[in-house]
Amino acid sequence: MATLLVVSSLNAQLSKLMKSVSKDSSVNGIINDVSHSNGSLSTDEVVAGLKEALQNGTEKGTDKLSAVNGFLQNAAVKILLPPDAKKAEEVLRSAGLGKLADDAITSMNHAAEDASKSAAPIFVNAIKQMSIQDAWGILKGGDTSATHYLKVKTTDPLTTAFKPVIDQSLQKVDATKYWSDFANAYNKINLFGKDKLDTDLSSYVTGKALNGIFYEIGEQEKQIRKDPAARTTDLLKKVFAQSN
Repeated sequence: MATLLVVSSLNAQLSKLMKSVSKDSSVNGIINDVSHSNGSLSTDEVVAGLKEALQNGTEKGTDKLSAVNGFLQNAAVKILLPPDAKKAEEVLRSAGLGKLADDAITSMNHAAEDASKSAAPIFVNAIKQMSIQDAWGILKGGDTSATHYLKVKTTDPLTTAFKPVIDQSLQKVDATKYWSDFANAYNKINLFGKDKLDTDLSSYVTGKALNGIFYEIGEQEKQIRKDPAARTTDLLKKVFAQSN
């Protein structure tokens, strides 16, 4: 019985070791492949270069979106009314109250615009968590693999950190008031209906604002990967040279 336990333990350890070797081999294969095409590209340089690219993309993306009408006049990220408010929008517009819908949409976009001014530090802190293995995989990935990594890994903590910023911005630009006017007007017209509007505006705008920022970070990443002129430092030039 004791012999069986020893053999079982050894087999478990051997299996664990083989998995570790296999995992390391995979990473080493990527490292060797990239190092061969870049001469002396080190692991530290890859990690630092990707973090720098994401930080640059975040700063440029949030700067673009925080400009006047940065969300409102950008069709790719413009925030429209929540899906459950579409019927209400149609009802109010048909009743000649379209301005209530327009004001609500405009104010939500201005709130996201205002909040974007404070987004960069939140993202930069998340970028610092990137691991060595993540970095090598990202470098060899698609045009927006770094942005995708950031979105997958950090959406929840970023939402938690960003939501209070959105709350303040919603109040600052009177978005909460405009949304309340819109919802109350519809609820009065739809007095006997069951589909009253009670959308959590803060959560909705937070999600949409983050999606817009991720989109712009992705656009910046594409540019760095494809256009050598967008690589503004020696480190970015060295790390992304293999993407040409």
